[in-house]
Amino acid sequence: MKWKKFKVKTITDAEDIIISTLYDIGLEGAQIEDKIPLTALEKEQMFVDILPEGPEDDGIAYLSFFVEEKEDGSLEVLGERTDAEAVLEQVRQELEDLRQFCDIGEGSVTLDETEDIDWINNWKQYFHQFYIDDILVIPSWEDVKAEDRDRMVLHIDPGTAFGTGMHETTQLCVRQLRKYMTPGARLLDVGTGSGILSILSLMFGAGHAVGTDLDPCAVEAVAANSEANGIAPSRFEMLTGNIITDQEVRDRVGYGCYDIVAANILAEVLVPLTPVIVDQLKPGGIYITSGIIDDREEAVAEAVKAAGLKVLEVNRQGEWVNVTAQKPLA
Repeated sequence: MKWKKFKVKTITDAEDIIISTLYDIGLEGAQIEDKIPLTALEKEQMFVDILPEGPEDDGIAYLSFFVEEKEDGSLEVLGERTDAEAVLEQVRQELEDLRQFCDIGEGSVTLDETEDIDWINNWKQYFHQFYIDDILVIPSWEDVKAEDRDRMVLHIDPGTAFGTGMHETTQLCVRQLRKYMTPGARLLDVGTGSGILSILSLMFGAGHAVGTDLDPCAVEAVAANSEANGIAPSRFEMLTGNIITDQEVRDRVGYGCYDIVAANILAEVLVPLTPVIVDQLKPGGIYITSGIIDDREEAVAEAVKAAGLKVLEVNRQGEWVNVTAQKPLA
């Protein structure tokens, strides 16, 4: 099996935003190479106490993204056939766009080829159970410890395509969903990924969830993770498509019928999404956003206000921001 490897040279401060940006165009399973020392939490998650001294952190990072090469030499990204040069050009354009509002360092990208059959499963050695406050998040290949059996447990297998829930943006959303959830509420989850937000919302008491995602792989991931958590298929409906630009997707999602809309997406998507999503919310409905790098907070807050929503809260974790808003009752 052959894979095309797109390798970006950047700086450590830009790792998260580049990974999120390139994920949105279909590049998944990022491999990160940098010299940042592991934190105590990361050592614990990797079952490592003491590591040998490594090289001094120089702030440089290399991010590698892998796309399987078909027998005819073509690639498939977001369900569509393409080629390496087209993907390379798209990556370069995305990096140039990011340069306009944040420092990404050199921001160069190179193309290579690899035949490592097992790389797609290698990430599992780094993903171990962890907690979001009092919620245990655990992959299928680990067991729940006796002392955790009374906790709320989320069983999640993200694969290489989607997040694990460890990222600050997801955790910000989870806390807000728990705070504003009401029994039987209807949730719309834009950019569903592995289904973490919707599944937890259903566990918090939501009656029904609808998810949308650009990546067709989300449908399979959501189905598997829903089953692992005992969520009946009738409670979680998954749609593929772009709710911002696709009228059919908006019609299928429905109008004025959601108590909560959650969107853990980059600010560049939240700004055009917000005026669209207002139509999906019920009067008095709650809009929970995350995925916002701190210097884009104002742009999202202004988009929320311009759409006629009232900002209720702004929360921060690390360099990431959540904006929670409400649609007026009348």
